[in-house]
Amino acid sequence: MIRVSLRTVFLVSWLISAAVACVAAEPARRFLYVAEPGIRNYTEYGGHGVIVFDIEDDYRFVKRIPFEGLAPDGTPANVKGICGNAATGRLYVSTKIHLICIDLKTEHVLWERKYPNGCDRMSMSPDGKVIYQPSFEKDNWYVLDAATGDIITELHPKSRAHNTVFGIDGSRVYMAGLASPLLSIADTSTHTITATCGPFTHSIRPFTVNGSQTLCFVNVNQLLGFEVGDLKTGKMIHRVEVKGFEQGPVKRHGCPSHGIAMTPDESEIWVTDGHNEHLHVFDASVMPPQQVESVKLREQPGWITFSIDGKTCWSSTGDVIDTKTRKITHTLTDEQGRMVMSEKLLEVQMRGEEIVAVGDQFGRGMKPAN
Repeated sequence: MIRVSLRTVFLVSWLISAAVACVAAEPARRFLYVAEPGIRNYTEYGGHGVIVFDIEDDYRFVKRIPFEGLAPDGTPANVKGICGNAATGRLYVSTKIHLICIDLKTEHVLWERKYPNGCDRMSMSPDGKVIYQPSFEKDNWYVLDAATGDIITELHPKSRAHNTVFGIDGSRVYMAGLASPLLSIADTSTHTITATCGPFTHSIRPFTVNGSQTLCFVNVNQLLGFEVGDLKTGKMIHRVEVKGFEQGPVKRHGCPSHGIAMTPDESEIWVTDGHNEHLHVFDASVMPPQQVESVKLREQPGWITFSIDGKTCWSSTGDVIDTKTRKITHTLTDEQGRMVMSEKLLEVQMRGEEIVAVGDQFGRGMKPAN
């Protein structure tokens, strides 16, 4: 018989507790996940697959996670969106044709689904269980079971489905189409459209909402700047034009400002300027927001994403910007030294093999309602 003293038992228990505490205290590692091709189907801007960068190691290239997502001619299809969830440990990438589900821990593709009317930029419920998946510029949005990709139901605002944003409490989803000046609003308890906001002065392009879901900020065609909607009354309340910059032709999207984001603390609105290759920063503590500064980029921007802590802005041009100093600190390049650009990226935080947090492709305000 092996005898173990109480002292030994206590020591072993203490060591185990200490080890667990150390693991719990270990800071999460932060990574940037970039889906490619994320500028149309241009593989010259980072190739094909999900590129992972180590944020804390000067954006060192870590790995490339492959997926198929091929067009009928065998070339990579345009990536249209990206989302993920820490609780489920899954990452989703949409193309014009597919929705692809990837296990963040194993990095295996779990499934790749096609839908009759294609796919565009989706959004996921906070619990990771439901995806609102717009068709590719058709009449409908698919409401999907995120675990399987199965269709739960469909919504038909008939607006040429394009961009989708879940409110941070998961109660509502906001849907904008390329052919409508109205923002459609769905109740997620019934998966039905219950309200709209607008009309705005032209068709809605990228947009975002604040955390309390009282305001939306929308890019529209033919405007260098953005418009503001009151989500309580359903009315447009402000039109904000970028000052000091000329509106001119753009390479992509046909829209002077295609990209808008709110800092997580809701203090600022950042908006893109394709023609002048700038991001413009607005003070959102006042209404209408007031222009305060501009940041010159290396190429024409088409999207803006913020880090979870709000300290970093990622432009689709691959420029990494410190939100406090408004200075570019890094520019992304892949393992072949190519300039990486993508409108579809987000932050993933990991502690060991545990997925701690997953950011969002949209720059949503994160202050909940009081």
